[in-house]
Amino acid sequence: MMQKVEICGVQTSGLPRLTAKESDDLMQKLKAGDKDAREKFIVGNMRLVLSLVKRFWSKNANADDVFQAGCIGLIKAIDNFDLRVGVKFSTYAVPMIVGEIKRYLRDGNSLRVSRSIRDTAYKVLKVREKLEEQDKEATIENIAREMNVAVREVVYALDAISDPVSLYDPVYNKSGDALLLMDQIYDEKNNDEIWTEHVALGEAMNRLQEREKKILFLRYYEGKTQTEISEEVGISQAQVSRLEKSAINNIRTNIAAD
Repeated sequence: MMQKVEICGVQTSGLPRLTAKESDDLMQKLKAGDKDAREKFIVGNMRLVLSLVKRFWSKNANADDVFQAGCIGLIKAIDNFDLRVGVKFSTYAVPMIVGEIKRYLRDGNSLRVSRSIRDTAYKVLKVREKLEEQDKEATIENIAREMNVAVREVVYALDAISDPVSLYDPVYNKSGDALLLMDQIYDEKNNDEIWTEHVALGEAMNRLQEREKKILFLRYYEGKTQTEISEEVGISQAQVSRLEKSAINNIRTNIAAD
């Protein structure tokens, strides 16, 4: 999907990159009602959408549609971003873009529940209602015992008819401050902070010179020594060492600037 140079009529290879200062200036202007600044800011952040879309590649998903869903999330993030919060826009935007893409994939790929499972679920609901009317505890075990079926059948039937819940659905709302389901869940391996860091790292890598990229690739992806790299690239080991350190420093600087 991401091999396409053009997506939704947008030439992805020609998308602009915004510096931290340009991004801040445009955000200030668009919040003040500048429509041109808003358009430039949206286009300038489409690379962020593209980097996140890559995570949702599916043979059954249309690249243009997924990208459009991500752009909707980007626009929602722009509209809701509060300059007073004190966080980078990308940190705020990533979960909203991801949530919009997931919502599109979820709604566009709903599973069909078989008639037999729906019938079982209907019976489960009737038995639960009956137990509650009798002031009995309508636990899964009691429902299964009443129906003379295995507990797992009751659980499976209820799960099958349950509406899917988005991590970005509010579970509590008071005075306009919504608490999302995702706020109550923490995944050490796949949380949004790690995703944002990966996106920032990828953007910083793209700004390196080709020789710096190659040296880092050979050094950290292929595990070669500086001596082996010097022979392959055709420069001295001391030059490889200097370029490696320079590339790492440039990455750190670019990430901090973003």
